[in-house]
Amino acid sequence: MAILEVLHFPDDRLRKKAVLVDKIDNDISEIAQNMLETMYAEGGIGLAATQVNIQKRIVVIDLSEEKNEPIILINPEITNKKGTETMREGCLSVPDYFDTVERAEEVEFNYQDLQGKTISSETGGLLAVCIQHEIDHLNGKLFIDYLSPLKRQRLKKKINKQEKLQHKIL
Repeated sequence: MAILEVLHFPDDRLRKKAVLVDKIDNDISEIAQNMLETMYAEGGIGLAATQVNIQKRIVVIDLSEEKNEPIILINPEITNKKGTETMREGCLSVPDYFDTVERAEEVEFNYQDLQGKTISSETGGLLAVCIQHEIDHLNGKLFIDYLSPLKRQRLKKKINKQEKLQHKIL
């Protein structure tokens, strides 16, 4: 297995839309395993393939404390949303930044597992937020897109400042 490079905002590749996985095979399984390894190494709870510059509709999630309950979603799509809730979110592609985002409280969704079986499910709470967050990535959207233009502008300035400091150090 391999740890993949996670793209960071404002990298334009994060805005690409992922394509459907038409054949679930060993390559897709290996990508999912590498994504899990990367997510665990980065300390995340979810990762979309687009975040590691793979333009396929693959999401991995693990909300367990022990990091031993991985969920792999191939071609996930939300079919229904209920209610609203606000939750503080962060993202491996926007390191060291957290903000409050409003999302659906519950979601119904379909996906395929690694055997190609189509599964319909519904969930709420943190898992619902995580699924919405990761599917947004597959559609080229980041959680910061839900923030005000002023907050996004401040974040961009902060990142540019950090990049300039890093270049001076190197």
